[in-house]
Amino acid sequence: MNTADREQNTADREQNTAGREQNTGDREQNTADREHRKLQRFQDLLVWQKAHKLVLKVYTATRAFPTDERFGLVSQMRRAGVSVAANIAEGFKKRGHRDKANFYNIAQGSLEELRYYTILGKDLGYLGDVRELSCELDEVARMLHALVRSIRA
Repeated sequence: MNTADREQNTADREQNTAGREQNTGDREQNTADREHRKLQRFQDLLVWQKAHKLVLKVYTATRAFPTDERFGLVSQMRRAGVSVAANIAEGFKKRGHRDKANFYNIAQGSLEELRYYTILGKDLGYLGDVRELSCELDEVARMLHALVRSIRA
């Protein structure tokens, strides 16, 4: 094999390597594009979906509260529950990691507020068995924690 052939083989290998690198970059971009398309709306976030279901359960559970709690504990529980889902939604479209984390952190605080109101409602005898509600609170809390960690990483 002469020098010209070796140089051509080297050039061919370099071109093939560049082509493979381009294909890898294209695959990575396609994966990122698919992920971005999947999460176009806050409703696509599983944690928001779980938080929304939690709000619906809170509304159902508080219907049986005494009417004199309508503007007290009922209102507070519902507002705290709505705040969890609403802050996840608001944080979703924020561009900066710090802004996102701030809204998700507010959602975490509202979730803990709701946890306390659930304990209070149980202790006052307004709520029966709160195990299911507590499990859902725990699940949303874990998911929110993971979401906050993922954007800070």
